[in-house]
Amino acid sequence: MDHDQNFKNLILDYPREALALFAAAEAQAIDVGARILPIREEQLKERLGERFRELDVPLLVEWPDGRRAALLFVLEEETDPKRFSIHRLAHYCLDLAELYGTDRVVPVVIFLHPGDYPERLELGSEQRGYLQFSYLHTALFRLRAREYLDSDNLVARLALPTMAFAPEEKFEVIAAATRGLTELEPDPERRLKYADFIDIYAMLDENEWEAYRQRYPQEATTMTGFAARFTEQGRQLGHQQGLEQGLERETTLVLRLLKRRLGRVADHQREHIQSLPVEQIETLGEDLLDFTSPADLEAWLARH
Repeated sequence: MDHDQNFKNLILDYPREALALFAAAEAQAIDVGARILPIREEQLKERLGERFRELDVPLLVEWPDGRRAALLFVLEEETDPKRFSIHRLAHYCLDLAELYGTDRVVPVVIFLHPGDYPERLELGSEQRGYLQFSYLHTALFRLRAREYLDSDNLVARLALPTMAFAPEEKFEVIAAATRGLTELEPDPERRLKYADFIDIYAMLDENEWEAYRQRYPQEATTMTGFAARFTEQGRQLGHQQGLEQGLERETTLVLRLLKRRLGRVADHQREHIQSLPVEQIETLGEDLLDFTSPADLEAWLARH
């Protein structure tokens, strides 16, 4: 699972909200008059060459009226703290500072899972220190989800399933994330995109999904509706980008929707569905909205 890309997309789509959550102290100065510009990867690749580091997300904050000098944020998400290199981050920040001719750089690291990581880098000798480097860091697994259940920060709401909560709070947390998406994001395409984000980090098994649907029927129905839209997107992808790629994605989406609709999909049913041609996958994506039990799926497969 590409957690790095998931969070990179989240930061790029909601930069103001991301900075407010992950760099709160620095973000206080970013008022409505400030402009946040993601720095394009193509530009960095061209100007930094082999020094370009793909996992970092640089955001340039500018004040068009000149009230403050531009501020450069460098955000990095680390799923496994063992992969984090403070030397790499320091090197990249120095590269960007030189490239943009500024010393106003704020490094920010988001840790998804527990582990050990250095918080400070010092270079020098017994006589003197010559370089000191530190960074802002947010350990999502330590943030208390309950404190963000009603947050008006969409990034915080979407990240709820990655935060700390008691097992008995899991459904409440997922429901709050879903409500946040529907209440705070008006764009239908963004809703589709981040319904999948919630689903990935919720990690509900079949039994949990059935219990969740019974406890939070409205939120579960909302997610099922999003999944139906995903199915339609998969169909369009099949026509636009080649049948093989479209079939693979649409099959995945149909299986996800069936799980949401019925609670479980048996292994033999999954194998049968994965062997269907694209036309029948499209038909199943429409017909499953009328299924009320696993028997309906079994009967449908018997006919196909």
